[in-house]
Amino acid sequence: MIISASRRTDIPALYPEWFMNRLREGRVMVPNPYNRKKISRIRLSPDTVDCIVFWTKNPEPLLPYLKEIDDMGYQYYFQITITDYRDDLEPGVPCTEDVMATMLLLSETIGQERIDWRFDPIILTDRYTADYHADMFETMCQWLNKAAERCIISFVDSYRGTHYPELEQEEIEAVAERLSRIASRYRVPLYACAEKTDLARYGIGHSSCIDKEKIKRVIGYKLDLKKDRGQRPQCRCVESIDIGMYNTCTNDCKYCYANGSLESVKKKCSQHDPESPMLIGNLRGDEEIIDRKVQTSTDYQMSLFEMPGLGTGYF
Repeated sequence: MIISASRRTDIPALYPEWFMNRLREGRVMVPNPYNRKKISRIRLSPDTVDCIVFWTKNPEPLLPYLKEIDDMGYQYYFQITITDYRDDLEPGVPCTEDVMATMLLLSETIGQERIDWRFDPIILTDRYTADYHADMFETMCQWLNKAAERCIISFVDSYRGTHYPELEQEEIEAVAERLSRIASRYRVPLYACAEKTDLARYGIGHSSCIDKEKIKRVIGYKLDLKKDRGQRPQCRCVESIDIGMYNTCTNDCKYCYANGSLESVKKKCSQHDPESPMLIGNLRGDEEIIDRKVQTSTDYQMSLFEMPGLGTGYF
């Protein structure tokens, strides 16, 4: 089982105490996003959780807990988003310099192979032009070229509730080509996330954020995982269980699909209890709680090249 923490909210930045309480207790409850009375109870233990994938724009609040997570026996890696936006688009996110410094410290602590740097979503406006992105991306590459295993880019999608138009094909290719040239100079492997456009001719590969091959490198064994059918058609992520909740992220990024109004976010966050099994609120007594069947996804099938006398390679 892979735990996603989380596509729906920034757990490392905003809810690290709650997350650690869930690991210590060995369970978490996740309400159905469309029906609060339907709740999944998920057992958490190193025997069932093969890997935790952290998504964050500020890992700093989780850093004091990493040794405890290690001592518990959990495996994990980070997706850290560092863009080049200011308070007009990301009012709740620390400044770029501070997040880069935290990422450098984290890389020294856990190794670059357990960090992906996300430079996304790329939005073009009168302020955030292609030249602006290129200049900031180069500055970041100068600092982060050895801090992460790779950099993942994506271009803004017109989700419901967002107000930024998708880029034209020509704009995507022009920006991608410039970023690829910069990444190449600093030897930063560059990948694209869930893009319809094939950018291979610019040296940009297809990535998956919850990446089966990356997880194998992190944890040291293969997993039997299928594509996550709950994601967009272009998404290559494998299946996982997300323990976050929508409308709970106070980063307040203006392009975010996971939040409604800031008022609804503040209302929900006021109900947060670090001791609760759920991220927001407590059980009211009228819920239907279903124990979700979870188990390790270890692939026990031995390939030809793993057979005794033939080495330990994989297909």
